[in-house]
Amino acid sequence: MAIAQMAKVLIVSHRTQASELLEALQREGICHILNADEAILSRDFPELGASAERPKDIEGLLNRLEKSIAFLKNYAQSQKGLAGVLSPRTVVDEQSYNKVVSDRKISKIIDRCEQLEASMEKTKGEIENLHSTLEMLSPWASLETPVEEIGRLHKTTCWAGLLPVQQFEQTEEKLSEPGAAIQQIGTDSSKCACLIVALKENADQVQKLLRSAEFEPVSFEPMTGTVAKLIGEHSQKLEKAENQLQSQVDNATTLSENLLNVEILYDHHKNLLDREQTKDTAPATECTVLLEGWVKKNDYAKLEKIVSGFEASSLTKIEPAEDEEIPVEIENKNIIKPFEVITRLYGMPKHFEVDPTVFLAPFFALFFALCLTDAGYGLVIIALMIFFIRKMQGDKKLMWMLGICAAATVVAGALTGGWFGDAIQQFIPVLKPLREKMMWFDPLEKPMMFFALALAVGYFQIMAGLVIALAHNLKRKDYIAAVCDQLTWLVMLNSLVLLGASKFGPLPAGIGTLCGYLALIPAVMILLFSQREGGWGGRIGMGMYNLFSTIFYMGDVLSYLRLMALGMVTAGLAMAVNVIAKIAGEIPYGIGVVAMILVLIGGHGFNLAISGLSAFVHTLRLQYVEFFPKFLIGGGKLFEPLSKEYKHIYIKKEI
Repeated sequence: MAIAQMAKVLIVSHRTQASELLEALQREGICHILNADEAILSRDFPELGASAERPKDIEGLLNRLEKSIAFLKNYAQSQKGLAGVLSPRTVVDEQSYNKVVSDRKISKIIDRCEQLEASMEKTKGEIENLHSTLEMLSPWASLETPVEEIGRLHKTTCWAGLLPVQQFEQTEEKLSEPGAAIQQIGTDSSKCACLIVALKENADQVQKLLRSAEFEPVSFEPMTGTVAKLIGEHSQKLEKAENQLQSQVDNATTLSENLLNVEILYDHHKNLLDREQTKDTAPATECTVLLEGWVKKNDYAKLEKIVSGFEASSLTKIEPAEDEEIPVEIENKNIIKPFEVITRLYGMPKHFEVDPTVFLAPFFALFFALCLTDAGYGLVIIALMIFFIRKMQGDKKLMWMLGICAAATVVAGALTGGWFGDAIQQFIPVLKPLREKMMWFDPLEKPMMFFALALAVGYFQIMAGLVIALAHNLKRKDYIAAVCDQLTWLVMLNSLVLLGASKFGPLPAGIGTLCGYLALIPAVMILLFSQREGGWGGRIGMGMYNLFSTIFYMGDVLSYLRLMALGMVTAGLAMAVNVIAKIAGEIPYGIGVVAMILVLIGGHGFNLAISGLSAFVHTLRLQYVEFFPKFLIGGGKLFEPLSKEYKHIYIKKEI
């Protein structure tokens, strides 16, 4: 339920054992290893340079495997639908995994994929060329003269080409002037195939006329014979090429049965590449590799046991440098752990800060619930999350978090009477007494109560942020910051609230006067000591600005009114859907019932989608913008241990 304590370690391993040691470390996934640029050893001992050798053979093999996977996926029978999206990786047991990795014959599949893909590309190119040739020959099908004889004239010049249909008659008239003749052979959509013949002395004039008419010359070289014969020959070639391509596709489909094996090889070699890159980028001497890194203190004994299994390796705890950034990992109990999604999305805290997850969790669930305030929608989200958690692979923290928020939504909806809007009143009036028995208040009838609730929870969260910062500074024994940066604001803000309550609320005027005088003390302290660096002129100037920022706290509290706004919009839109559904239900001949059901499902589904998204985004914003800045700086370095990762498969652990 806090930031994990880290230990700085140095592992020295002989080069002959370094790869095996890294494999053991990667398998456990507990040690964050620094490269030569990050390691303090490299800074203190510049002669300890990394080898900087790229494992080009592994990189090349991975590139070939990736291309083979992309090729085989085009012909493999993949899992379709939602199940394929939720579980994109194939589940493999460790025995099958080890069998594939150790089978050298499987690597030959890559050669077959590359050869087959190359031959298919060649066949596709041939088919494309044949289609283009047949398309070119099609308008000339009625030409009986062998194509090689078109240009074999002594005293005249002959052109074969395409002319726009709308230009044909006009061009025919113009060509009569130089004594040229034009003959239409056939047509193709918007163009006609023509032969033009002219005396050689008039060839230049005719060519100018043809260019102005957008004439496109056609060359039949190196073809011989009549066009009809050529079309027949090329059609036969096309049929043969298409049959060949189909045979290649069948071979590829058969070969795609090995897709899983290729994916296993890819993931195996990707992990191997990560190990080799870690080894090659670590500080090293001629005979040893120095692995400087971090481990959680709770995992140090486990790391010690791993290293002790290698005779030529040793483990030592070392002190971190003063300016060294310690990587951060957060650890929380099961019910809080799902809310780590919010913290990680914001960025990790610094190693000397507090983990905000345990503090944001109840606020996030409460605010999400207030934004929806509909028990029916909460139940739908719970059902969806149960389905996704059971079917989805990988990290399910987000699903669990939304499920917890949905449970809070059910409670909030029951307390405010929201069950798919006013569906109970409209369609199930028999349940109205039960609904009213569970209700605390109706936001549409008492909006000011919702208004006050939103402001109250907002103010409470802001105060909680200041209290967290105060407690953390006291724990770090930074008493000056605790008093001047948090305690002063806590006293002054609460005094001002009590003063306001005495003016406009139930508190006696005497208490308000006392609180007003009490607020002056922290105000003076903020003015003088909120800025504690530089000259007194700058400190007081900054103190005046900080004191003026009291108004910003008012703005922060008002930001929480979005909880009320979103909650009432969700309820209003749900009620509108119910009204439309009830009107649709009045359509006669049984159509009304179907229409009403469709409106209810579609309308409430749409409302749930946009309202749920709004609830998540705005609740997220309140944590990041209003709550976190009160006690959190952020920007910590994430603890990233060397571990095995799988892109295509999911390893089922043997029990």
